[in-house]
Amino acid sequence: MSRILISACLMGAPVRYDGRAKTLTDALLTRWQAEGRLVPLCPEVAAGLPTPRPPAELAPGVTAAQVLDGTGSIRTDQDADVSHAFVRGAEIALRIALAQGCSFALLTDASPSCGSLQVYAGRHDGTRIAGRGVVAEHLIRHGITVFAPSQITDLAARLG
Repeated sequence: MSRILISACLMGAPVRYDGRAKTLTDALLTRWQAEGRLVPLCPEVAAGLPTPRPPAELAPGVTAAQVLDGTGSIRTDQDADVSHAFVRGAEIALRIALAQGCSFALLTDASPSCGSLQVYAGRHDGTRIAGRGVVAEHLIRHGITVFAPSQITDLAARLG
């Protein structure tokens, strides 16, 4: 049985930067949870960041690949560099996904950690651009297929 690493905030855990959840209500999640397929995780909390915490975004013009490779950064709205914690969260997410037999991940979109289709542009003004967060990038680099909540039916098709 393929397991799914899932952003804890999508499961209703109040772990986002603002101390809230981003609960995804879907019959597929209910079924997968009953089947024992879901492995909830907030990489940022797992890496030791508090809840709530200052909002953070990939620096303008920087990709998740650059952050993972040490040539880019993730910065708070007060310009503090929090890259190390986000990279640590990506490493923890990969370790847990592999240990739990996760072939797939369902991650909240736009996050500097979990975004898989888009991320915030780095100006802390709400602008989104196409891109990935560091967790999504790290998982994909290691063969785990990542889906955004808008792609849940695509994930279901892959599960069979």
